[in-house]
Amino acid sequence: KFGLGWADDNWNSLSDYMLSQQISEKMLLELGLASKSQKGRVFDKFRNRVIFPIINTRGKVIGFGGRIVGDGEPKYLNSPESSVFQKKYNLFGLNLSRSEIQSEGFAIVVEGYMDVVSLYQSGVKNVCASLGTALTEEQAKLLKRYTDRAILCYDADSAGINAALRGIDI
Repeated sequence: KFGLGWADDNWNSLSDYMLSQQISEKMLLELGLASKSQKGRVFDKFRNRVIFPIINTRGKVIGFGGRIVGDGEPKYLNSPESSVFQKKYNLFGLNLSRSEIQSEGFAIVVEGYMDVVSLYQSGVKNVCASLGTALTEEQAKLLKRYTDRAILCYDADSAGINAALRGIDI
């Protein structure tokens, strides 16, 4: 349902494939799927990660989030802001959960991709994530299309608590 994928640890798997499919290097760089080394070589940005496609409510993939497997930094890597993807206007999982949110009469807003996937898999389907540690006004307006009620259920660490406190006003 979520379209999860895997990026191997090869430096060029995605970029080599995309270039072979006539996708330009410029496009790969613009969308944040690849970067360029100081020597001018193109390399994959997402490596050794579980990939979470970020899909808008119209069913279009607009960005990606990647979580490293094992040790490494950064733990999460996201598509950069672009004309196609601006995280403040989107909620992860809303493409799947909007009808459940309407029927339940409220949304559960969580912090991360795996929070959404885990809850959804366990039968709690009126859930979405705020694509960061803070709910934005734009995300609240998007959610308002489906419900007037939201429960903020962020992580119990200091970042999550602070984000929940900021989100209350929104």
